[in-house]
Amino acid sequence: MSFFTRSADPMTATGWRSPLVLLMVMAGAMQLSFAGWWNLVNNFAVQELAFTGKEIGIQQSIREIPGFLAFTAVYLLLLVREQTLAYAALLCLGLGVAVTGYFPTAMGFYVTTLIMSIGFHYYETMAQSLSMQWLPKQTAAAGMGKILAVGAFAQLVAYSLILVGWKTFGLTFETVFLISGVTTLLAVAGLLVAFPKFREGVPQHKKLILRRRYWLYYALTFMAGARRQIFTVFAGFLMVERFGYDVHEVAGLFLINGLVNMLVAPRIGQMIGHIGERRAMAIEYGGLFLVFVGYAFVTNAMAAAALYVIDHMFFAISIAMRTYFQKIADPADIAPTAGVAFTINHIAAVFIPVVFGLLWLVSPAAVFLTGAAMALCSLALSRLVPRHPDAGNEVVLPWSSTSARPAE
Repeated sequence: MSFFTRSADPMTATGWRSPLVLLMVMAGAMQLSFAGWWNLVNNFAVQELAFTGKEIGIQQSIREIPGFLAFTAVYLLLLVREQTLAYAALLCLGLGVAVTGYFPTAMGFYVTTLIMSIGFHYYETMAQSLSMQWLPKQTAAAGMGKILAVGAFAQLVAYSLILVGWKTFGLTFETVFLISGVTTLLAVAGLLVAFPKFREGVPQHKKLILRRRYWLYYALTFMAGARRQIFTVFAGFLMVERFGYDVHEVAGLFLINGLVNMLVAPRIGQMIGHIGERRAMAIEYGGLFLVFVGYAFVTNAMAAAALYVIDHMFFAISIAMRTYFQKIADPADIAPTAGVAFTINHIAAVFIPVVFGLLWLVSPAAVFLTGAAMALCSLALSRLVPRHPDAGNEVVLPWSSTSARPAE
């Protein structure tokens, strides 16, 4: 009854072997590795490798290269199924994290980062595609919220163990990286045994898809990728470099993040289903503008930590962008567009860490104020999202007298 012996219809499968449960468990398996890696990355870079903003920018740009190349996933789907590719990506992620601590040089860190990132970004591409294919439109936002909550719970477990064990047992970077990676490898083995191979629903195009009517989704995706780099690269680096957070203190901060998201993410999914994507995006981008302005001028370590938690919570509302695309998309476009969207999301990510790493040396505040400007651009774009998006009703122009019609 495993992946190798059983095939199931994702539309009729129920219970603990349903596609939603599989997506939830995969999200947890991914976070077991990635959360451990993310907890240690800045301390490892600063304390073991003496990285400055310049080197951390290079390392983070390398991390984003596989995201930029995520469109190539559509060609791999000519050879393997999406579920199989998701499993393979998780194995690559776990391997990259497990060996990180054994290569404590700048070049070694760059290479292991690349391996880890290939797995992470291919997994994220497949998970996003499968969630939009397997989850019904009416309940997709709530389902995605549950998936985020399970990922947050896995983060909670990882950060709790690091928080308690780092000082208590005198853990090393090598040990924590190894344990984090191996747990994901073991989790994938469990997935292969516990879950069937789900048959594909609507056959997906095995070529790149770029459609004019998706232009607003592409624009929102690009701005999200550019803005997210400010958070992922420099907000955490701010905690370590300016406020001197140690590994266990970073773990405590991430622990709070995981707890908040575990509790809030399902409710955010329900909220999006209730108020719609347009309003949800306005809340997210308006809130992020205020957070980034706060980063630019914060001088207190506790205030900075509060901003970090609020920042992370707002990113859960990015579910709205996925459900917006799910509603306007041709079902056969979902897998190839997921790859294209990840590439668009990472266009800016390839150069922003390097360029902004140099800007950081001059003015950290300028980095975050630029992020605030990006949030305002995203807010302006969100006003073009119809209240009831669907195929043929992808954009509402401010000068148009025709109101958005309800989805049919």
